[in-house]
Parts: sequence; C-alpha cells; structure tokens
Amino acid sequence: FPSMPEVMRLNKVGSFTMANLGQSKSIVADFMKSKKKQDGSSFEEGMLKLLRTLPKVLKYLPGDKAKDAKSFMMSFQYWLGGSPENLESFILNLADNYVTGIEGTGAVDEQDIAEPILLPDKGIWHPLAPRVFEDVSEYMDWYNGEHAVNAGIDVATAPTVGLVLQKSHINTKDETHYVSMIAELEARGARVICIYSGGLDFSGPVQEFFYRKGSTEAEVDSVINLTGFALVGGPASQDHDKAVSVLSDLNRPYLCAVPLVFQSFEEWQRSELGLHPIQVALQVSLPEIDGAIEPIIYGGREGSTGRSVPLPDRISMLAERSLKWGNLRRKPNAEKKLAVTVFSFPPDKGNVGTAAYLDVFGSIRAVLVQLDQQGYNVGEIPESTEALVDMVLNDKEARFDSPTLNVAYRMSVEEYERLTPYHKDLEENWGPAPGHLNSDGQDLLVFGATFGNVFIGVQPTFGYEGDPMRLLFSKSASPHHGFAAYYTYLQEIFGADAVLHFGTHGSLEFMPGKQVGMSGACYPDRLIGNTPNLYYYAANNPSEATIAKRRSYSATISYLTPPAENAGLYKGLKELNELVSSYKGLRENEARGPSIVNSIISTARQCNLDKDIEDLPSDDADAKEFDLDTRDQVVGNVYRRLMEIESRLLPCGLHTVGVPPTAEEAIATLVNIAELDRPEDGFKGLPRLVAESVGRNIDEIYRNNNDGVLDDVELNQRIVQATRAAVRASVEASTNSEGRIDEVNDFF
Repeated sequence: FPSMPEVMRLNKVGSFTMANLGQSKSIVADFMKSKKKQDGSSFEEGMLKLLRTLPKVLKYLPGDKAKDAKSFMMSFQYWLGGSPENLESFILNLADNYVTGIEGTGAVDEQDIAEPILLPDKGIWHPLAPRVFEDVSEYMDWYNGEHAVNAGIDVATAPTVGLVLQKSHINTKDETHYVSMIAELEARGARVICIYSGGLDFSGPVQEFFYRKGSTEAEVDSVINLTGFALVGGPASQDHDKAVSVLSDLNRPYLCAVPLVFQSFEEWQRSELGLHPIQVALQVSLPEIDGAIEPIIYGGREGSTGRSVPLPDRISMLAERSLKWGNLRRKPNAEKKLAVTVFSFPPDKGNVGTAAYLDVFGSIRAVLVQLDQQGYNVGEIPESTEALVDMVLNDKEARFDSPTLNVAYRMSVEEYERLTPYHKDLEENWGPAPGHLNSDGQDLLVFGATFGNVFIGVQPTFGYEGDPMRLLFSKSASPHHGFAAYYTYLQEIFGADAVLHFGTHGSLEFMPGKQVGMSGACYPDRLIGNTPNLYYYAANNPSEATIAKRRSYSATISYLTPPAENAGLYKGLKELNELVSSYKGLRENEARGPSIVNSIISTARQCNLDKDIEDLPSDDADAKEFDLDTRDQVVGNVYRRLMEIESRLLPCGLHTVGVPPTAEEAIATLVNIAELDRPEDGFKGLPRLVAESVGRNIDEIYRNNNDGVLDDVELNQRIVQATRAAVRASVEASTNSEGRIDEVNDFF
C-alpha cells in the first residue's frame, strides 16, 4: 500500500522493480520530492499522483522496460480502483502480457481491457450523488437544492455531521456500513459531508472540504471518523502534531468510531475484553493521541462473504451521540441544560461531594460564575461555597446514607420501568424496583438541587459498600435500581444536553461490561445513553482517565493537582539535622566528634532510618573506634537520607478549578521543573549550571551524594538551596499584589 514504502519496494513486474523506491537516484524519489516541494504532498499523495502521470508518458517510450513499468503502474491503478470492472481489466492486462500460453496469442481482446476507472484522489462522496465532488460549495448546492428536498431535510435548521471515509470501501462498493450511517443521520434530520482520501492522510480533505473557500468557520457541527484510524498516517506512520493542529483549527467534536477487523461479531459479543488488543492499540490508542473520543464499534465483516456490514443498534447510538455533541454548538447557551455530578471519594468511604485533590463545591461555584458570564441560565448562585453545600447536601459532613441529602426528584416505579428499558436485567441482583438504595420504599430518590438549567446531582454509590471491587470483577453484577434511576433522570426527565462528572472519580466507568468496545448490553453504555459526557479528571491519573474515556465515552478535562511544597523536617528528624550540623564543625575533634556520631546513630534509629540506610551501625557501636573517613561515611549516609525526606513534595491543600496557585505555593513545583535538563531544547537544569559555576559536574556530585560522601552531600544541599533561591527571586519579580503571577518579568 502507498503508505508503506518498505512493502512497495518488494513489487516487481518483468524487468521493472520498485526496489530503488525512495533512493537518491530513483525517478520515483525525484518525483516525490518535487511534489512535496510544490504542494506539501505526503508520500502516499505523491505516489497516487505519480500513478496517474507515468502511464501517459510511458506508452510513448520503446522497450520492454517501459512496457513493464507501464504494466505495473496500470496494474496499481486497477488495484486501487478496486471495482469489479477494474479488477477484470487488471487480470486481463496481466494475462495478455505475462501469462505463458496467453501472452501474444490474441486470446485477450485488447478492447476488453478498459482504461482504469478511478475516483478522484480525494473528494466528497454521497451514495445518491451523481458524481464525486471536489468543491464543497458545489456539493452543498446539490445537497441543499436537490437531495435535502427529496429526503425531507430542513436545511435551515439541520445540523451537519462530517464523515471521514476510506476510499477503498467506496471503490469496491463495500460501503454498506457507510450508507447505513449516512441514512441514520439523515433520518434524524441531519445533513452529511462525507470526505475521503486516496491515501491515509485525511488532514488535507478535512481542511479542503469541511470549509467553504475563504472561510475559517467549518461547515460541520461534529465529525465522525469511520475509518477507525489516526487522522494522519493510519496504522503505519502517524503525524499526531499535524493531526492536532488540523483538528484544533476545526474546533469540533471529533469521534473516531471503530469497525471490527480482527474479530467476528460473535467473537466480539462473547469477549469479556471486547475489542481485540491489537485493534485497541491501532484504532483506539492512536486516534486518542489526535484528540478523538468515543471508540464506538459500528460495523464489521460478514463471516461468509467478508463484506462490511453495520451493527444497527451501534449505528443508532453513534448517530444520536454525534448529533447531541453537535447540538452543544448550535443551541443558545441560555437554553442548554447541564447536569453536574458529584461523588463520594474514595468510593463508598469518603464524604459526599469529594474528589481527589479537588475542592469540589468551591470549583462548582467557580464554574457556575463562569457559566453565568457566558449566558447560561444558572438561576441564583449561592453567595458562598458553604451555602452551595447546604443547598445540595444540607450537611457538609454528609455521607451518602445521610438523611439530610436534598431530594431533587421522586421517581415512581412505573415511571422508572417505563423509561429504563434494561430495568429487568437488574432484578437478578437487586430484586424488583425500587429496592432499598436511593429509595424511600415507594419511590426512587434522586439527590441534588437545581439552579436554573443546571442540576447538581449526587451519583449513587456502587451498591456493594463493603466490597466495591465485587462490582468491577463479577460477571453477573449490575448497578442497582437507584443508580440506573439517576442516569434515567438526567437523560429522560431533566433532559441534560451534557453531563459533567466533577472530579476523580465516580463509578459509572467501572460498571460491568467489556473493557473496550462497549456493546449495548454493557452498563456504562446503557447508563450514559446518548448524553455527551464531560469529565474533570486529575492530571496525575491518566490511566483511570483512559478507562473513563473508553468505557463511559467521556471527553476528559484535566485539572491540576494542588501545588506541592517541601515536606521539611520535624521532631526527631529536625533534631537529627541539628546533630549533623554540629558534626560538620567538630568532625576532626577526637573528643566531641565521635560522641556526636553516636548521638546521630541513636537518633537515626529512633526515627526508623535504619530501615532506609544500609550498614547503619547498631546502638552498641562506639564511634570512637571509627576512623575519620568511616565517621564521615556514617554521617553522610544519614544526611543524604534527611535531605531526601526534607525535599519530598507533598500536596498543599486542594485545587479549585479556575484558580491558579499563588506564586508562593508554586515555588516548590517550579524548583523541580527548573532542576530538569532538557537537552532536546538545549537547556541545562539550574543544578547543572550552579555546579559548573564552581567547577564541578552535577552527575558526579549526585553519585557521591548517593554514596554518602559527606562533602558532596553538603555541596548538593547548597546547590538545592541556590536553585530554590534563584526560582524564588524570579517568582517575586513577577508576583502581583494578590500574590499571583500575571506575566513573567525579566528580573535581570
């Protein structure tokens, strides 16, 4: 395939070979370089242009080599064309030129060898369009003027979804899964713009066909990549920086749906893992680096024929979710409904409305203020965080079973069963509704409070308070009726346009189901339904954030962990540090030096440092029997460990969304950043610069420090102090009256 030069070099027809592809004296390489210089063409784009150009030239050249080159290029065009007509001409052409017994006998009528029937290298395709369009304005004229009228689509109000397709499926008419997706979207009143590329770089078609000429505003409201590949390069060679740049400019929700490749439908349905691990790597992980969300499986291969077929329920799910995402851009802010969901953290152990490293209600109030400024209907914002807590929980120390939680909605069993189609599946574990969780014995209770068009709700517990892991690993487990009722309320009754899960972390993404590639029977898929899911997740926990992205279809937004500060020393450790300082001045005093070392050994053991320091002498040892070097080694080892403890970073308080740390709070974190060497950018860390200023190599100092060499342990500590002083001076030069940094000032 053109995206893999190594494979292309293996091609050979007669005396013509592609073995020299890409080498300096190769005609092909020269052509590729010229096209890249002219218009920035990628390898595969240049290859496709070469295929169109060379046969027209080669037919005028004499000799077998030119004939073989032309045969190869023509064969490649037939193959890429992919249609039955192209493949027939492909076989006839090779037979007429190379098959013994047929070659030169006239057995093949040259009139039967048609010219390759090729689609443009890139374009806009629609199954009902009269042709492939290469201009978005021409396509929209046809779509709005003819097709939309016949399909009953109101172009004045219709959202527009961009679809990214593989040309090979269009060429070979193996496009049933594409047609099904298009039909589903149009049946819901949406317009579609379906683009493809001849290679595996879809960035060019995105830039060319999702915008009208001269416009910087995209025509589409959301985008679904139906290839399952990264936007640039497919599975072979990606350019994520280019993809991120193109998608950032596009600024639309970007969903990358996945067709099954390595499994049949039956194998996928039976699998507890879900999607095959190789496909997860190629078609989930790589698109995620581009910024893709929602790896929903929508089609696969039919077992007996190998043709692509859609999964109807997944097609419906994908269409509905893409339209809900697109609707967030089109709907006026004042009309949007947002459901903010808070948790108990750690699960089933903490108080309600807590999350890792996050001031949850302080952050929610800050978000409400921002939403109000952007025109959202947030009602009357409580004057303080405490007032907000009181309105939602009535008790800032409330646990989930607290009777003080505010009841926002009482859902009758009849309403719950009517709106929750999978409720029967929960009865095996929990009996009939309403059950005893989130229930008053008669109705199911939804806890929270409403502020205008914003609902702040409390996610129900796992249900297995004593053993939450049981829910994650049990094949037969399920959420309880109260948990299902909460998400039914958000979607069907409150009518949320989006849900914002607030903080790390809840339990939706850990509900039973496949690991990746959810089916309609997986509980995260059932619970979130068609509601766009935004998730504030701590920046230091990407592994579980990835679970949330893949299993609950969340678009994660990272929040900072609190600024760190140095742990410092206290009690016995502080006393031990003072003893070390005393030893430095009296180390050669044969009367006082050994006595101080004995005290250091005793105090170090009282502080349990003997568990960290190998060969720390016992309490029975007498330092008078040690020579000076041995005493220095003992003290150096203790001092090194003290400095490690003192320099440890501990979180300072909780982070509030939208509120940066003060300059003072950020110093310890900035010191750690300033200590790093960045050779790729040509930067040396501050410790290296300070060490060089005194004629030393920081790597040698670090080695000696680790070995407990007292002089270098002390020098390393002085370098650390100098680094902190330099960072503090820089910060103080840039700090405003509120103790925060507006801009960095040059203090030199």
